[in-house]
Amino acid sequence: MAAKTFMAMPLTSSPPLLSTSSSSSHARLEVSFHCPGGFRSLLMRWGIGMYGVMGLRPFSSTSLKDLNRRRTLICAASQDAEEAFKKTVEVDRLIDKLRDANPKELQKLVVENVLAFNEGFWIRLAARADTCKSEDDKKDYEELAISVMSIVDCLVHKTNEKIDSATDILKGILNPVVDEVEEITWPPRDPEALKQMEREVIRREQEGQLDEGFLAEVNAQLRQAKEDGDKPGLEAMLQKVLQLYASKVLSKRSYAKKGEEVLKAEELLETIIKAPEEKWNKLLINGMTVGKGEISPEDFYAVTKKRIERTLIRTEGGSYQQRILTEYLKGIESRAEEIVQVLQGKQQQ
Repeated sequence: MAAKTFMAMPLTSSPPLLSTSSSSSHARLEVSFHCPGGFRSLLMRWGIGMYGVMGLRPFSSTSLKDLNRRRTLICAASQDAEEAFKKTVEVDRLIDKLRDANPKELQKLVVENVLAFNEGFWIRLAARADTCKSEDDKKDYEELAISVMSIVDCLVHKTNEKIDSATDILKGILNPVVDEVEEITWPPRDPEALKQMEREVIRREQEGQLDEGFLAEVNAQLRQAKEDGDKPGLEAMLQKVLQLYASKVLSKRSYAKKGEEVLKAEELLETIIKAPEEKWNKLLINGMTVGKGEISPEDFYAVTKKRIERTLIRTEGGSYQQRILTEYLKGIESRAEEIVQVLQGKQQQ
């Protein structure tokens, strides 16, 4: 890589290191590096005036207000200076770690601190280079800057490749239900196409392809379809993909047996989790006491809420996976409540 030199730049002159831009297909990460043309000093000179005390005079109420206002401004300035100092210390620690690291350690440090490489970092790096007494030390800082930016650049490209990969996976899943002219109809004209799509979801989930990147891609496409409002077939198709994913993941763990005892409410919930949405009504009516079953609505609500709690504990907070799985369970809960309300209303008539 050709050698580059860097100089400090004003904080407001450049965009953040990492920025996200979204399109109708998917979000991409774009990187902007600050690669100025030469290190220069950022020293700031302060002029301090001397005030002579000509004599003592009593304070008026106006003087007291002015004094209080000055004290407030001084406190605010002190807090800002303290925060700036703390940030400078943190950046210096990171720079020292990066300088002392070997190539393998450097890559790990950059990955762990990727969001720290903003304008403030480059300005501080330039300031430290300016204070170097030898040209060799300055060269070390230049080489460090080039190495860090090269690693960050690779990270961004990998992220974009991963997004492209998620798009290809989604296309592969939807391929059975999209006809030759890519016309989207829902439900598919061929019932076998839906089964093929389901098998594709199961296969790719078992292979570990349906990760957070994939779920983010599906959510982005679904959000765009809803905003457009003219693709109801695509919207229903993407919803089905998320339902199949949630059904597959939630079915991996069973709570229907406690020793030799079969917990009927848990068993009913797990049957519904595995079933297509269009069969939920029948299963709920046949399973609960308000219909033809033996499970009270209260017991069914209790096991559903318990499963939601377990899902929240076992998944990463704020992740797409957590949101999709809990929304699926809440959908079952809401459907049960609707059916109970309807059937109880009929019984009272």
